[in-house]
Amino acid sequence: MQGYPFEWIGDYLCRTERYLVVLIRTIPLRFRRVQGAAFLSSSEGTPEAGLRSQAEAAVRMSAGPPRRSRRTVAAPLVALTAGGVLLSTEPERGDSAAPPGPITAAAAWPGAHRADLPGTLADGTTFDPKLFLTADTVLGTAPTRDGSRARLLLRAPGGLRELRRLPTGTAPGFDDFAVAGDDVAWAESADEGPITIWSINLRTGRPARRLTADTGNAVFYGGQNDLVIAGGRVHWAASAADPAVTEIRSVALTGGPVTVRQEPGTWGLSTWPWLTDAAGGPSGQIRLRDLSTGRDVRVATSAGDAAECSPVWCRVMVSDSRGLVRIDLMRPDGSARRRIAGAGTLAAVADVAILDRFEILSQAVPGSYVTGVAGLRVYDISTGDTVDIAAGAGSAFARAGVLWWSTGSAEAAMWHSLDLRTA
Repeated sequence: MQGYPFEWIGDYLCRTERYLVVLIRTIPLRFRRVQGAAFLSSSEGTPEAGLRSQAEAAVRMSAGPPRRSRRTVAAPLVALTAGGVLLSTEPERGDSAAPPGPITAAAAWPGAHRADLPGTLADGTTFDPKLFLTADTVLGTAPTRDGSRARLLLRAPGGLRELRRLPTGTAPGFDDFAVAGDDVAWAESADEGPITIWSINLRTGRPARRLTADTGNAVFYGGQNDLVIAGGRVHWAASAADPAVTEIRSVALTGGPVTVRQEPGTWGLSTWPWLTDAAGGPSGQIRLRDLSTGRDVRVATSAGDAAECSPVWCRVMVSDSRGLVRIDLMRPDGSARRRIAGAGTLAAVADVAILDRFEILSQAVPGSYVTGVAGLRVYDISTGDTVDIAAGAGSAFARAGVLWWSTGSAEAAMWHSLDLRTA
């Protein structure tokens, strides 16, 4: 079974004399598709050594081919532009009291929609979920029985519908899915040729169509906003010839020419119409930019903090000489800061605060480093509750408001989904 593990691996590496934040994008893409450790621990005595050992372990467990035209961003931040809004220069550490103990998902969200799906289809092929539309309806990939083709499938209670197929000899990829209403868009890649953007309207029943091959040097970082559908267009980021500039590209859902907007700085897409630089600078500041107004929001953290932000919430990893000691959430202006987890817990997915309400966490369990299995929890920002989702999960993902995770072995995997929109 091929899949992505908990995406905290490599999220925070050392970068200055004491602490450095480099997001998962700084690990070469060939190391992102990894099996195994959802949570890694280190007995080394410094945060630098511990975090570095986690990233090195991710590299050791790498599997799967690299995806073409995915750029990594390891350079220091470009200087902050004038006119940005400095929201916090030295935010308070906030309430460091431990949150209440975890409760069950059934108790927290009795009406939430859930489903369990075998990882093997009726024809014996392995199914890899890519995007859950509802708890029991999912887009995913599976090979043909003879292994000669990779298929993109819509799996629903009524059966399977094949949307696309590509020869496996070209190392095909169907990734970076986005959904808006009945429209779904994704990126296709292969050994030869550019990344292409495709879409389908699931209501009309018409075949998928290629929107464009004019994708530039597309930048996909593994988050749910790598592709965004907004205003009848599909948007993505691409690196420009000038390394100090990012291209924000878009194409209509009906196809046609690609529009390119040049944005000074190194950016990725966040919740539309926002961009995030996400990697932080030596001062600890990170930026958010509102494309609709051009306004920059600067978010600062204290020494020893590593933050990643959406326009609504920031996840703050707090470290000291022992390593990671806790995880906080705060608003980008530094307000409403609270502790949500202690040592032994890390972010399970790259995106911050799914639906502006749910922070997805992985919790170390005995043997996590060896087995690659960890506990899966969700912190509900609206209630302050920590909710147990799974005692032992091998991988976890969240996209479009649905959380899904795997249990079992590669030969007998089960996929489980929880529609957080119904919680």
